[in-house]
Amino acid sequence: MVVQPYLFMDGRCDEAIEFYRKTLGAEVMMLMRFKDNPEPPPTGIAPGTENNVMHSQLRIGDTIVMLSDGHCGGKPVFQGFSLSLSVPNDQEAERLYTALGQGGQVQMPLTKTFFSSRFGMVADRFGVSWIIMVRQ
Repeated sequence: MVVQPYLFMDGRCDEAIEFYRKTLGAEVMMLMRFKDNPEPPPTGIAPGTENNVMHSQLRIGDTIVMLSDGHCGGKPVFQGFSLSLSVPNDQEAERLYTALGQGGQVQMPLTKTFFSSRFGMVADRFGVSWIIMVRQ
């Protein structure tokens, strides 16, 4: 069994994919737009969103993260979870924390803890919460 995060970006998927490519080195493994769907569009999809992302897969490190524009309403909401990044050193933790926080919101400053030389939490510009920590 594999558990994979699936993020519904609600109309901002292209922007998010580009942000994660630049920030995290994400590799786009698959991308399908609503217009490429061989079946009738799902109910609830807003008219005029044919070019929005129906499904995509990004490789971030050793993990596959899936993204979609979902119902394309423009207001993604992410609550009750965080994605955790374990990095090899303090410099990488600081780089990722700063980059993910651009246009986002600090949830917990990056600092030294008893279990990690750097640990912090930040929500990115899309509202996705990230935990960054140096693995010991």
